[in-house]
Amino acid sequence: MKTILHQKYITEAVDIKNIKDFNGITSWQSPSNIAIVKYWGKHDNQLPNNPSISLTLSIAHTETSIQYTTKNNLGISLDFYFDGKSEPDFGKKIERYLIKNLAFFPFLNQLHLRIESKNTFPHSSGIASSASSMSALVMCLLTIESNIVTGKRSEDEYLQKASFFSRLASGSAARSVFPYASLWGESGSIAGSNNEFAIPLENEIHPLFKTYHDSILIISAKTKSVSSRSGHSLMENNPYAKARYSEAEKNTVSLFHAMKKGDLESFIQIAESEALQLHALMMTSSPSFILIQPNTLATIQIVRDFRKNTGIPLCFTLDAGPNLHLLYPDAYRNQVEQFIQENLLEFCQSNQWISDRVGNGPSQLV
Repeated sequence: MKTILHQKYITEAVDIKNIKDFNGITSWQSPSNIAIVKYWGKHDNQLPNNPSISLTLSIAHTETSIQYTTKNNLGISLDFYFDGKSEPDFGKKIERYLIKNLAFFPFLNQLHLRIESKNTFPHSSGIASSASSMSALVMCLLTIESNIVTGKRSEDEYLQKASFFSRLASGSAARSVFPYASLWGESGSIAGSNNEFAIPLENEIHPLFKTYHDSILIISAKTKSVSSRSGHSLMENNPYAKARYSEAEKNTVSLFHAMKKGDLESFIQIAESEALQLHALMMTSSPSFILIQPNTLATIQIVRDFRKNTGIPLCFTLDAGPNLHLLYPDAYRNQVEQFIQENLLEFCQSNQWISDRVGNGPSQLV
């Protein structure tokens, strides 16, 4: 499906046919994000079936560098390395993405790319690596493009374009280009919301949410039995899909206003409801699958008891996996971390947990 934005970016596309010895290197780091209202189900070319709101993480990010050199033969050419090791299978995934979107980046036809990437978090840790890795890749590509083009875009235009192309690589990556929090997907009640790119919420949310921590409990470090891509496709025949999309729209608007006012009670209710709905959808798809584990459920109950007994606004969310994300304001960091150490580590694989917090979006590395 061609949209106005597709046509705009194709019209703006630049080539390097008359440029020789166009060589260089660019490096970016981009964060992962954790959705509070979940995106689950998509259509056409990576467009969401419902809007979602996420918090942008800080410590969990991907660092990607692209060394580019001109070549004589035409066609996409790249080598991909992860943690210093050649990873041709993932390189093929990037190659397919670049070929599919070559009309937007025709200059890639004459370049060889050496892509090196690494994460600050372990694989299968409950952190969305596709969000951070693909947004970092796109930021590098746009920097190469900007080295060809004369004239500068505004920051808003640049980030919108980054979000657009990140979405085409991985839906959740659209949200990773903005600091603190972002919204992706059309909502009739929120101005500027769009299916093709995310919008920033940094100036819309209460300052309290900019202090939020995300402590991730590694219930299991095993690779998921079902990929998120497969899970999205199963929504097509899920009997609760229509009701889910309506609920997600309602929760998006409610969460938006709760985060604007600093309403922690509503934030907690929506965050936990959305997490459990996500896993209920997995259990009711055909074929169904269960990613939540006994230790996940045990930990959820302990977290809820702790909140009830102490009044500390600690809540949980889940990604498409068993690992628990604990969300709370910075003012309660010491109490929550002590609680984790004393009560929750026994439920984690090898006592593993990751301490993160919300923060800035992508940044260019020197």
